[in-house]
Amino acid sequence: MRTLQKFHGGVHPPQHKAESNCLPILAAPLPKRVIVPLRQHLGTPAKVHVKIGDHVLKGQMIGIANGYISAAVHAPTSGTVSAIDLHAIPHPSGLPDLCIRIEADGEDRWIEHQAVDYKTADPDTVRAVLRDAGIVGLGGAAFPTYVKLNPGQQGKIRTLVLNGAECEPWITSDDVLMRERAAEIVEGIKIMAHLMQPEKVLIGIEDNKPEAIAAMQAVCRSVNLEQAANFEVVPVPTLYPGGGEKQLIKVLTGKEVPSGQRPLNIGVVCANVATAYTVHRAINHGEPVISRIVTVTGNVQRPQNFEVLIGTPLGEIIQLAGGAAADTSHYLIGGPMMGFDLTNLDAPLTKATNCIIAASPALFPPKPAAMPCIRCGQCAQACPADLQPQELFWFSQSKNFDKACAYNLFDCIECGCCDYVCPSHIPLVSYFRFAKSEIAMQNCEKAAAEQAREHFEFKKQREEREKQEKAARMAEKAAAAAAAKAAATANGEAEDPAIAAKKAAIQAAVERTKAKKAEAAAAASTNTTEPS
Repeated sequence: MRTLQKFHGGVHPPQHKAESNCLPILAAPLPKRVIVPLRQHLGTPAKVHVKIGDHVLKGQMIGIANGYISAAVHAPTSGTVSAIDLHAIPHPSGLPDLCIRIEADGEDRWIEHQAVDYKTADPDTVRAVLRDAGIVGLGGAAFPTYVKLNPGQQGKIRTLVLNGAECEPWITSDDVLMRERAAEIVEGIKIMAHLMQPEKVLIGIEDNKPEAIAAMQAVCRSVNLEQAANFEVVPVPTLYPGGGEKQLIKVLTGKEVPSGQRPLNIGVVCANVATAYTVHRAINHGEPVISRIVTVTGNVQRPQNFEVLIGTPLGEIIQLAGGAAADTSHYLIGGPMMGFDLTNLDAPLTKATNCIIAASPALFPPKPAAMPCIRCGQCAQACPADLQPQELFWFSQSKNFDKACAYNLFDCIECGCCDYVCPSHIPLVSYFRFAKSEIAMQNCEKAAAEQAREHFEFKKQREEREKQEKAARMAEKAAAAAAAKAAATANGEAEDPAIAAKKAAIQAAVERTKAKKAEAAAAASTNTTEPS
């Protein structure tokens, strides 16, 4: 029996899991059109790989990875590219982004599938397939998986952690996925383990998911692998945010990720169970990420999980659950702790969208007006990152960003625990997000100013170098001319006849001018009358 550790803080918000996890996953019907954003992952957006009017097949790459931290995007169905322009996307900013719109032809024709024998293929080749298949973290962060599965110079990976905790209230997409497709998840874990060669594989699942735990344990016991004895399904206590990467690593291994570092720095890699499922589909079946499981819950008629094509308008997905009730006030993307308001139902489903919640005043009462901080310290007790939220609040509010950084502002995972327990109802996370964005903007401005300064100094150095080089060339030319003249004189060489004739002509002209001036002066003296 594995001894589990505890992380600092945490809260117990109402779970609201039973509303949507009692029904099986339902495949959504084919939409008439899909809108595929090029930015569905952390890092650089994918680069457009099609043009308007192109006919594409299901699974065809329409956006290629653009840089190291990037991932490809694909056509979720067959059809014609009708537009490549800005469109609303599910994002906290509410701003549009570049998307590729495809009008479905209804045939849903696939590209040719190409599986990969990962056991014999070069690991870099397998990682390249994952990049080109658009595999990213489906737990919410959407970090390109092929980067995470590359240990690089960090060396040996001791522990591979699979995150099946799903600690956020209302969301059950990972829960039902583990219940129904545990075998395929484990196949994906096997591929990850082959790439990383860890000493052990730990699959952490919160203990409020007994069916998922049983399903995963049964598959892991039956897998006949060299690493099978190291595949361990570990039930962990239900405590939000126990599904946070650093928190789950602490619970399972007892290791803490140092401030400003990643799990890779301590020999651990953590990935979501839904990500493992897509790794299996990409490597063993040649299928890129063109769909995902999404929970539709809250103030809808039939809360349930659906397998939906990427790019499907979110308003259509809500209708799959019978539509929202009349008293629905707004919609949330993600859970109530870390999610954000949806501003446009025409925004498409993305790889990072794991839940849509129809909110009503009964389910999510309006928050009371914020009051002054009373320094009770409850936020510090609840903070899973062991920060001092009340201090960070003061520094953020007063724009003392240097102090905020000194208090490890960027270790904040924005889980919302401090908001949840604050008796003054202060939106602490909003202040922290504001401070982070301001610091990021200042850093960008500093970087731009530093780059401009370097360019200016380089220009000055270049101009000075060119000036010196020109002066050196002129001095060299003058020295060469003087040396040639001196050599000619020393050798008694005669002057060039043309030059001598020219000099004689000039001298003759000067003499004639002088003679004319003398004659004019004499004539003037002879004609002068002396006064009487």
